[in-house]
Parts: sequence; C-alpha cells; structure tokens
Amino acid sequence: MSDDAVKIPAGLSGVGGWLDDRFHGARGVRVLMRKVFPDHWSFMLGEIALWSFVILLLTGTWLALFFVPSMNPVVYHGSYVKLDGIRMSEAYQSTLNISFDVRGGLLIRQIHHWAADLFMVAIMAHMLRIFFTGAYRKPREVNWLIGIVLFTLGMLEGLFGYSLPDDQLSGAGLRITEGVAQGVPIVGTYIAYFLFGGPFPGNVIVPRMYIIHVLLIPGLILALVTAHLFIMFHQKHTQMPALGNTEKNVTGQPFWPYFLLKGQAWFFFIFGALAVLATFAQINPVWLYGPYTPLAISSASQPDFYMGILEGSLRMMPAWEINFLGHTISFSVAIPALLPLGIIFTGAALWPFFEQWATGDRSVHNINDRPRNAPARTGLGVAAVAFYGVLWAEGANDVIANALQIPLYTVTWISRVAIFALPIGGYFVTKRICLGLQRKDAELLTHGVEIGIIRQLPSGEFVEDARPLTDEERAVVEAKKVPAALPAPGEDDANGVPAPAARGMMGWARGVANRAFTETIEVGDGHGNGHGHGNGHGNGHGAVADAEHAAVGSGETGETGSHEEH
Repeated sequence: MSDDAVKIPAGLSGVGGWLDDRFHGARGVRVLMRKVFPDHWSFMLGEIALWSFVILLLTGTWLALFFVPSMNPVVYHGSYVKLDGIRMSEAYQSTLNISFDVRGGLLIRQIHHWAADLFMVAIMAHMLRIFFTGAYRKPREVNWLIGIVLFTLGMLEGLFGYSLPDDQLSGAGLRITEGVAQGVPIVGTYIAYFLFGGPFPGNVIVPRMYIIHVLLIPGLILALVTAHLFIMFHQKHTQMPALGNTEKNVTGQPFWPYFLLKGQAWFFFIFGALAVLATFAQINPVWLYGPYTPLAISSASQPDFYMGILEGSLRMMPAWEINFLGHTISFSVAIPALLPLGIIFTGAALWPFFEQWATGDRSVHNINDRPRNAPARTGLGVAAVAFYGVLWAEGANDVIANALQIPLYTVTWISRVAIFALPIGGYFVTKRICLGLQRKDAELLTHGVEIGIIRQLPSGEFVEDARPLTDEERAVVEAKKVPAALPAPGEDDANGVPAPAARGMMGWARGVANRAFTETIEVGDGHGNGHGHGNGHGNGHGAVADAEHAAVGSGETGETGSHEEH
C-alpha cells in the first residue's frame, strides 16, 4: 500500500501541527501514521503478549492498593469463616480480604493471574514462531535476545507474584526456591540467608519480593518491550512468503487506521476473554490452601506451568552429592536448577550466531522461511519443545502416577528415558517430515495440483486431472532459499588449494553443521500443464520430472538477499 493512499484525519493533522510548532513532531506523527505493517495471523501472537502485559499493569496497580506486603502475624476474623481465628500473616489476610471483602477483588485477582499465564503462553508461542520461521536472522538478532530476556524476567515475575499471598502452596514453592539457592556450590548458604534475611522462612521475603514484583521487574519488562517495539519499527517487520513480497518492500496495511483500530479491538477482545476466564474458571484459590506453615505440605503441589520445567528437573534428577574442600556439593539440586534452563536459554541466545557461522549466510533477511524449508532448524525446535515438555510433565509425576494408578518411580524412570529419546526422535522424525513436504512442493511445481477429477482414456486407463499452481501458490513454493554449501573437510577450493575454513576440528564441525543446514530437496522451476498423464500427475516440464526422483542434497548457491533497508 503506497503512502499516498493514506489520508491523515484533520484532527490528527492538527495535533501534528501543534507538536511541530513546539517540538517539530509533525513529521514523526505522519511517518507513524503511514507506517505499513504486514498482515498475518501469526504476527498477532506478539500482540497477545503486549496486551496481556498492559492488562497485568492495570490489574496489578489496582491490587497493589489493597495488598499488605507484610509477614507480621495476625489472627483472621474476616468474611471467610472457615479460617476465622486462624493465625496468619498480614499478606495472606489482605489476600483473603481482596478476595471476599473488596468489591470486584476476586475478579481482578483472577484476571491478573490468568493474564500472567496468557503473557507467558504468548511469549512462548511468539518465540516459537520466530524460531521456526527464521525471523531472528540478521538484522534482528538483538530483538531475539531481548525476547529471551523478557521470557526469563517473566518467569521470575511469575514466581515472585504467586508467592506473595503467603499461602501453603506458594510457601512450598518458596521452600523449594530456598533449597535451590542452597544447592549453589560453595556460596549457596549465603545466597539463601541473604534472600530470606536469615533462616527460612524469616519475615522479610514477602516485602522483598513485593518490591521486586511491583517495581523492579515490571520496569525492566516495560523498558525492554519499548526497546523491542522501537527496534521492530526501525528495522521493519518481517513478512511471510507471498506473491509480491520481496526483501526490499513491505506489503500490508498502514498503522492508521487499520493497524491501530485492529490493535484496539484485539486489546478489548483479550480483556474480555480474560474476564470470562476469571469469572468461570477458578485459579489459585488460596483460601483452600490455608496460611503457610513449614510443618505442613500437600500432595499435587505444582507451580504455574512455565515453572514446571524446574520442578520436573528436580524430581527427575537422582540423588548425587560430593564433599569438596569441606563443602557438600549437591549435584541433585545444582544440576537440575541450572542445566535445563541453561541448555534452553543459552542455546536459544547463541543459535542465530551459530546458524550464521554454519551457513556462512550474512545477508539481511526480511522474508521468513517456511518451517519445511529449514529441516534442521525445525527438527531442533521440535526437539527443544519435547525436552521442555518432558520436564514439564515430570513436574506433575505424582498427579500422573495417581491418575494412571502406576508407581511414582515408574513415571520418574519413564521421564529419565524420555528426556533423551523424545528430543532425538523428534528431531529426526520432524526432519524427515520436512523433507517429505519439500518433495511434495517439488511435485506441485512439476505436475500441478490434483483436482479430484478422474477420467478414463480410450485405452481404458484411468487418470486424474491436475491444474497448474496459481501465481500466489507458486510464489510461496518458489520462495525457498537454500544456504550455500561450504567446502567439506579436506575438500579443495576452485584453485585446488585446501579451503582454510575446512581445516582442523572447527572446520570439521562447521562442515558437519553446514551439511545439516543445506540438506534439502532440489526443486526445479517446473510448470505443470494441468493434464493427467498416465500416473495421474500433470505433465510438467522442469528439473524434477517425478517426485520420487527428487534428490536429497545440498544447495549449490546461496540465494538470500543482501541489501540494507533505509
């Protein structure tokens, strides 16, 4: 959509003139109004995270007006008579008052909790979409890193948030947190004492978490979200492969009025959905758990889903500790606390740079990949999801064992095997599926699309008619770009000299990684004529004469663009 087609309303034009007279802001307003954004359903995942965060800020501010972040003991005499006369902290008492005595308090509490879960779900889905489509590649590596930090901060914010009520469930989570802190080699005891202000549970952890939860982490998230949006605005949004989409243009709708109005409607829809959830789906009923006491624990105690990976890793790890220089090092706590998230977050942070190193592709990418066209990346993404999923499920091993009526340790041993088997199996199965879908694309290019019409030839043979791909369909299939194949270890270059990049252990590793990234189905520029021919496929004339003969090989030349947008 051209800039000339965007008309600025008179009211906004007047505001722009007022700003321009004082701050020279009219040009910025006009640029913002005319900014074109691609329109694809998957891009709304990031908007869900954004609007969920806005709802969290609104509801969190309201809750902060009534919550008392104190662990001072009181005797409850409120509306919930089942806890009348029970000794509890002021934090738990104020949570009960919000739920039962403040008008609309329980609804706001539940909207806030559901919004927190939706925020984390949306971030995870948004990051998976970015990973599977390769939207993290140059020049968007920094925004990818910002997303990883946002996810990490979201986990910490959620941990501190659901620990504030000081109920029995959240107290059990804090007890695990203390154990994890103590599991840090050498300095763990000092960390735990500093965090809790003395022996667990102490009387300062809730006020400290409150400050972190309502001031520090929200401020960091707000700053990073702002930076994320500004960088996206400056670099332009990626777009999906489609007819007319190139590395040098952006096809979509302008910020005003389309994108702005759609965003507002999306915000109210999300708010409404959360309100419906909060009304009919109970979450975190703290009055059923009672106030926290270190002397009690309940079964089926699990944190919110996004922390389940840590819970599962702790339950899965076998007992293992050693004595080092007079210090007991508990690997059964340190390893599950640090290793799983270290693998996922460190691997995700380094991945864009590893892929660039392995493929040698340093060009700018504004068109996303189809997941099928990057089998190694897609397979690894599925492996990471399987790894995360096994740990998440193991976090509820007691619930699973009870539901299936099998021994608890049977579930644990299944998870110990699955944590290796499922990611490895998922990688190879997904990779083969992607190559199969590429083979199907090659068949579509050369033979066309079968339309379900069967004809009988005079010879008695039955054939199925096919039609050629439309321009839109062909543009999507032909958008496939394969990284260049680098020299294999020990291979000579065009001058007969061993390639320097292929020497040594690093050269060997890069060659192996490059072959994984460049494995593909070679797709020719076939043009199906839409007529059945013997086997029911279009008689296309292209490089791939038959899908069964499509070779699995490496791309010979890099086809990625190398421009810079301004």
